[in-house]
Amino acid sequence: MAKTFTIHMTGGTVEVPATILGIRQALPEELREQFTAEAESAGADELRMLLASWAMRIPTEHDDEEEALVARLKAGDFSDVVFADDIVDEYRSAG
Repeated sequence: MAKTFTIHMTGGTVEVPATILGIRQALPEELREQFTAEAESAGADELRMLLASWAMRIPTEHDDEEEALVARLKAGDFSDVVFADDIVDEYRSAG
């Protein structure tokens, strides 16, 4: 069974590779050399975070939706956005 990371995106969840080889193969060609250099020089304690950050650069089927959402927010359109201050979460109160 292939090892994967699960990424939660606007359009749904996506499984991406979670191995050095899998990530390298899934990245756009222009990023592979940089990824390999970083992976080969990372300390053991840094490897999981490095792999996760590079896995998030793998193109997915939800990228267009994500880009559209970011563009909408950058343009100042916050329709359908729920701010944390507006959430009623009294049910969490212990009192």
